[in-house]
Amino acid sequence: MVKIEVMGTGCAKCKGLEKNVRKAVDEMGISAEVIKVESLQEILDRGVMMTPALYIDGQPKAVGRAPSVEEIKGMLRGQ
Repeated sequence: MVKIEVMGTGCAKCKGLEKNVRKAVDEMGISAEVIKVESLQEILDRGVMMTPALYIDGQPKAVGRAPSVEEIKGMLRGQ
């Protein structure tokens, strides 16, 4: 199972990223655990200075922006 973390305090971009992640996972039909990290302290502890941030299996994939559904699918395919 893929572990996907969406980090952000609840701004519009953060909510958009979470929506895009869930749509990408649904469209690909993969098994994934999507975790929303809203604690500012936890976000800072991970070294994230700009939100939203997207981590897949513990690796940063996007910081300070909300990738599109298609871009997220590419990340999940390992491209």
